[in-house]
Amino acid sequence: MFKRKNYMIELIEYIKNNLKKGYTKDSLKWALISQGHSRLKVEKALKQVDIDLANQAPLLKTKPEIKYEVIEPKDYQPKEAKKSLWKRLFG
Repeated sequence: MFKRKNYMIELIEYIKNNLKKGYTKDSLKWALISQGHSRLKVEKALKQVDIDLANQAPLLKTKPEIKYEVIEPKDYQPKEAKKSLWKRLFG
């Protein structure tokens, strides 16, 4: 089967456009394979899409800081530890 020179470019663009629409990579992969595209070409295109999208992602210059705070109710009173059965019976 003869393929155009820009076949991979068209396949990559098709995958990118449909990922933006919300389709999953797995669903696109199997849809393309069932339409007669080569599994090897589809997997290469998916790898190239991953690389392209990773290059477009912004780099974080600072690490995110996680802040947390323990909030207790105002009327909180810690409970006394329960005595074991043997201490309640014999001691």
